[in-house]
Amino acid sequence: MPGGGFCKLPGGSVVVAIGLPSPAGDGATVRFLVHAANRARALTRLRNLGLRAVYLRGNAEPPTPDEITAVLHHPDGLLWRSAAGTTGTTTQELWHSIRTLPTAS
Repeated sequence: MPGGGFCKLPGGSVVVAIGLPSPAGDGATVRFLVHAANRARALTRLRNLGLRAVYLRGNAEPPTPDEITAVLHHPDGLLWRSAAGTTGTTTQELWHSIRTLPTAS
């Protein structure tokens, strides 16, 4: 089961953070951030990208304040990066636009 969570914002919208296997099929885990009107729409945005088995059960890993700020300031409202600890470095990778998401070749 993927780890993830959500945070409801004062305006009524939500930010969903969820860790899923990389679409590139390399065995890595990718953390996605989605800003949407509600949780169902956030998960639908991910499913429309081809990530079909996306479900959020529980709130074990909600987005951090830094993650919320990053997704709110991005025009698409949809970001990703490799999950912490999988890159093999001590510095964290920067957030990427969803347009740069690698796909299986």
